[in-house]
Amino acid sequence: MKSTLIVYSSTDGQTKKICSRIQDCLGNDFYSNIMPVKEVTEDDLKKFDRIIVGASIRYGKHKKELFNFIDSNLVELEKKDNAFFSVNVVARKAEKNTPETNPYLQKFLLKTAWAPKNLAVFAGKIDYPKYNFIDKQMIRFIMWITKGPTDTKNTYEFTDWDKVDSFAKEIIT
Repeated sequence: MKSTLIVYSSTDGQTKKICSRIQDCLGNDFYSNIMPVKEVTEDDLKKFDRIIVGASIRYGKHKKELFNFIDSNLVELEKKDNAFFSVNVVARKAEKNTPETNPYLQKFLLKTAWAPKNLAVFAGKIDYPKYNFIDKQMIRFIMWITKGPTDTKNTYEFTDWDKVDSFAKEIIT
């Protein structure tokens, strides 16, 4: 039985929600735990056979905490079965929803020394009612430019949960 640590860097919670779905897909045959990237220690990493890292994008960038985590733990990450997924709203578009075509995942791979064994990209969520005034207006403007939803009274979830399930099953086989 392989144990799995699922690590996340999330801005609004959608990445954590995706991590929970992956954990559910692992089922009872696997011991797993979910932790925010900023709380994971090297000892935590050593306890698990497999490490899955998920990270969200805000304003075109993954958080610095993600890169710090990878830089600090690169050796341990590379010793394990591992995977990485990026969560971003650009992935709502069919032409940008694969690891090969998603600009943010490609940018991530260029910026890090880590070469994850498995990669995925999932579309995220826009939750206008939860955003502060500046984020709401900035994201609305970005959505207007990219022909996305701009009604700030609504929430738009783009995550393809079947795709998340497929990724989880691919990881455990």
